Amino acid sequence: MVIDYDLAIIGGGPAGYHAAAKAAKKGLKTILFEKNAVGGVCLNEGCIPTKTLLYSAKTLEQVKNASKYGILTEGNPTFDLEKIIVRKNRVVRKLTAGISAHLAAHGVTVQRGAASITGTSADKINIACNEEPFTASNLLLCTGSETVIPPIKGLSECAYWTSKEALESKTLPASLAIIGGGVIGLEFASFYNSLGVKVHVIEMLPEILGVMDKEISAMLRTEYTKKGIHFYLNAKVVEATEQAVIIEKEGIRESVEAEKILVSVGRRANITGLGLETLNLACHRNGVKVNEYMQTSHPRVYAAGDVTGFSMLAHTAIREGEVAVDHLLGGKDAMSYSAIPGVVYTHPEVAGVGQTEEDAIAAGKPFRVLKLPMPYSGRFVAENELGNGLCKIIVDDAERITGCHLTGNPASELILIAGIAIANGETAVSFAKHVYPHPTVGEIIKETLLLI
Repeated sequence: MVIDYDLAIIGGGPAGYHAAAKAAKKGLKTILFEKNAVGGVCLNEGCIPTKTLLYSAKTLEQVKNASKYGILTEGNPTFDLEKIIVRKNRVVRKLTAGISAHLAAHGVTVQRGAASITGTSADKINIACNEEPFTASNLLLCTGSETVIPPIKGLSECAYWTSKEALESKTLPASLAIIGGGVIGLEFASFYNSLGVKVHVIEMLPEILGVMDKEISAMLRTEYTKKGIHFYLNAKVVEATEQAVIIEKEGIRESVEAEKILVSVGRRANITGLGLETLNLACHRNGVKVNEYMQTSHPRVYAAGDVTGFSMLAHTAIREGEVAVDHLLGGKDAMSYSAIPGVVYTHPEVAGVGQTEEDAIAAGKPFRVLKLPMPYSGRFVAENELGNGLCKIIVDDAERITGCHLTGNPASELILIAGIAIANGETAVSFAKHVYPHPTVGEIIKETLLLI
């Protein structure tokens, strides 16, 4: 017997499981297909595992520097990598169990297995999973993304790591060459550097962290250069061996010796093997095309998260899933990308939202840059002995806040403040009138706005 649903969701990552819970709560009979573990890459192989490891590394650094705060420790602080990995796995298990319980509490049917679209009949979309047929009135694609492996000579013959293997290893390489200086690459560089691994970061672009503000990115690079990471910018990897990565820069080749290679050049949408051709969905180079309601070219098929190939961030995916469910319920919610925060969980943290200075220059319209060092905040100085950092805010010719970029802890927690200002069209003057608690690091945003 074929069971019919109001909404079928393929993919149980952040977009999928949040959308499933919301849809079921609103009364839709909902089924969620997931071939691996609920939580997707983010919870099982990405966001949460990396942050768990990074917190262990941050704790180690804090203990090593405890004397700056008048705390004396005996001997040389060290670590147990196996216990760090065990703790990471425990955190992941706890959270995946919580998601499963949350879905069950809302009445979502979770079907384990790889689902594929087999076509349409009347007003139904046909889906197969584990050789069982299902039908649904609406479909939400949340199939995520996969790691891109570049066609580098010799790489396929090397026992290289992707983020998945880097998260699981219970032994440390003496040296690590990271191909790609984006967010994922820098977070792993931070972790392994803290544990004493000699780290090399190789990036094709002139600066690390891709589309993030270049001044802020350069500050982070300078900080990690002091910590011993070697950066190779404007460098193309032309060959890989088990002992080294061969790079080319300005026509000159150089060998970067490393015991292990980590490939981290980006991700691409999962759009193959799903049966999308049966629906004739419009796609672009990076993923499935959607409108502001996350609706595809098929009126009853939606897509959210990495599969759209636009903003490959878990928090973006969650919001996109919310918009999709609201629209199929008859709401008027629409997706906006004007204030999507981006965070790098290094030590110190980096975060940005809205326009970068480079974006503002490219737009060719008048703007101003307001900047203050993070040590202008008393709380920052109290908690980050000798720490450096910067708060940088972009305003347009009407003094509306269009961008904010931070380096320094806890940038990841502060960036939402600026994001709200951008989303609400606040001016520097109006947003500075809010009362910020004292002493907090967040006061740096108010103080920077007062430079107007």
